[in-house]
Amino acid sequence: MTEASGGPLALGLDIGGTSTRAVVIDRAGRRLGTGRADGANLTSHARDKALDAVSAAVSAALATVSPASVRAAVIASAGDNNLNRPEVASALASRWAAAGLTCPYEVVADAVAAFVAGTPSPDGTLVLSGTGSLAARFTDRRPAQIIDAHGWLLGDLGSGFFLGRSAVQVALAALDRHTRPGPLGLAVLQTLTGATDFDPASRQVVSDLVLAVHAKPPVALAALAPLVTAHAGVDPEADRLIAAAAATLLDQTSMVRTAGDATPIVLAGSLLTTDTPLARLVRSGLAATWPSAAVGVALDGAAGAAWLAARSLDAAGAERLHAALFG
Repeated sequence: MTEASGGPLALGLDIGGTSTRAVVIDRAGRRLGTGRADGANLTSHARDKALDAVSAAVSAALATVSPASVRAAVIASAGDNNLNRPEVASALASRWAAAGLTCPYEVVADAVAAFVAGTPSPDGTLVLSGTGSLAARFTDRRPAQIIDAHGWLLGDLGSGFFLGRSAVQVALAALDRHTRPGPLGLAVLQTLTGATDFDPASRQVVSDLVLAVHAKPPVALAALAPLVTAHAGVDPEADRLIAAAAATLLDQTSMVRTAGDATPIVLAGSLLTTDTPLARLVRSGLAATWPSAAVGVALDGAAGAAWLAARSLDAAGAERLHAALFG
């Protein structure tokens, strides 16, 4: 809905380590424009590259609407504090103006957008495993406690990065023993180096694997997570890594949630919102500990950010808008 057809528009932006998504909605919950670009998390991406991705996603979302009709915006980002650093904030404001946007924007943690995308309840728990990972307790739609979300260098245990790096370590451990890796390790080698026929006692294959990993940004290891989940039930090493990730996420959830808590639990991130072995283990653990809690999924963080923006324009219609956006 444009200004001419009855109301202002809201824009939501969800910045992650793997992708950046933008959506423009009207007050009836219709998605009038969408955009997607590369990851733009400033914890794991260079500033200019990250802002290029933000500009690309926003421009695509605005391609079918007038930027002047957008009256509120929320930017949800992993590593959201990076966007508030003066030099980054200034550069982002310039990109914002270059896109034709004149409205203000609010920066929130990506966890906030994920939580509101998964439940209309103001209180509850978020468990996220995508490129990064965290567990968080929400009160009045604000994070009251967050466990992890420390980034690939310091944490993100139980994340896609954790699984991808661990899979490479499985391959390297076998090669260091001069033994041929199992199915998961072989898949890692083939994916990263193309090697299928090699001498496991040769140091060259180890060097090739290490160089292939270091040739890309560290966060790119998260792209190997599907290899781990695909080898569940095939390679005991994959089962071990998935079990460790699930145990970590469940332990972190226990840190932010009491045993009798019946508020909703929202699962977010590609490893928990699709039918993966990790998601099944986490769901089973959640049901065993919190059998009375409804478990929802956050499939559209950008829409969650857009809902937050629209709520600032029309608080009275927020409940109806949430139902329209997320069902």
